[in-house]
Amino acid sequence: MLDPRKVASDDLSLAAVAVDQAPVLDYHLPVAVVWAESIEDVQTVVRLCASHGVPIVARGAGTGVSGGAHASEGCVVLSLERMDRILALNPEDETAVVEPGVINSRLNDAAAEHGLMYAPDPASYRVSTIGGNVATNAGGLRCAKYGVTRDSVLALDVVLADGSLLHTGHQTFKGVAGYDLTGLFVGSEGTLGIIVGVTVRLRYLPPEVQTIASFHPDFRRAAAGVLAVGKARVQPAIMELLDGATLRQLDAIHGSDLSARGGSLLLIQTDGFGAAVEAEIIRDVLTAGGALVSTAFSEEAERLVALRRHSRGAEVDDEYRVGEDVAVPRSRLVDYVAALELMAAEFNVMLKVVAHAGDGNLHPTFWVERADASVGEDDMKRLNEALDKSISVALAMGGTITGEHGIGQYKLRWLGLEQPEPLRKLQHSIKELFDPLGILNPGKAI
Repeated sequence: MLDPRKVASDDLSLAAVAVDQAPVLDYHLPVAVVWAESIEDVQTVVRLCASHGVPIVARGAGTGVSGGAHASEGCVVLSLERMDRILALNPEDETAVVEPGVINSRLNDAAAEHGLMYAPDPASYRVSTIGGNVATNAGGLRCAKYGVTRDSVLALDVVLADGSLLHTGHQTFKGVAGYDLTGLFVGSEGTLGIIVGVTVRLRYLPPEVQTIASFHPDFRRAAAGVLAVGKARVQPAIMELLDGATLRQLDAIHGSDLSARGGSLLLIQTDGFGAAVEAEIIRDVLTAGGALVSTAFSEEAERLVALRRHSRGAEVDDEYRVGEDVAVPRSRLVDYVAALELMAAEFNVMLKVVAHAGDGNLHPTFWVERADASVGEDDMKRLNEALDKSISVALAMGGTITGEHGIGQYKLRWLGLEQPEPLRKLQHSIKELFDPLGILNPGKAI
């Protein structure tokens, strides 16, 4: 049985776990919230819910922006934030084993004591959990060189829909025995099982890091700078783009003068023993393209990378302000940026864009102004038309509707545009195999 102190059903507790940071399409309070502290707690909750046909929504820190952790009607929210132990850290094997509630930055700090790092670093790395990162296959700033969460996950412990415990994967960097069930669970948004343990690969902490800030007249020319760096065959660890609207927002918040120095900012970080050489090549390439580039050892450039992590601003997305997460082939980056700017003008909506430019993953945010809590029907129509077009144009360029945030609840309306029915039918069959009662995070991901 569960300790009663781990369960709550009062409205204040339920409201605190009812949603994540995504727009809410269908708001529900859960019937209860359980704070699991062990694998046995998770198994107990799953077995009880399965026996009564009650939906379960697993939750970490609630930093997702696609509605993957929104409560479903009549559900129990299962919070994993108290399962926060680093169970093992093996410097010689360059691996760690953690519970799902471990905060990303805490694992990184622990690894750094051994000259290692956990490479995935979403912008929310100081508050987001490893379990949530795995469930959504989160990306991050270092994804240009080190990939996304899936590239650092070796093995998983997962509680299935009947309460049984499954171990997938291996402790080694290589291993191809059987189907890749670990890869299947990564990014499955809690719809196939509940992650209760993660074995991750660690990387070497770079001996040197060089950071470059490059100001460009406009966003399109900054995007062209990304392609120029690629042609120079240099592989940065971080490559981030911020448009003029984002620079103005940062100026307003921090009292800086970024927008006075250019219409767009390209932030690049190289690391490793060749960091200085690579940085010099990049500076030469960008300067030749007409950019205003920081000099070597720029403390300001390093500070700007920290600001980039908070460039979404303090606002949480809602139905009037939606941050998107599309990706296009890098060769189409300039074209897509131009298309976004035309969309904002065509539909008379506000736009700001940040991007993980190293892998073509853009985060355009569209919004409409409102004087009070209400927005006119025409305003909402224009906003949704802009959102729809941003998706259709990305797909037409060979892109995807989500690079790292996941489908959750909010993006289901566009999933059929990218995945044809035979593929979706197969995914529903996989869901039915793992979760025949349909109790795990219903109405999400697929």
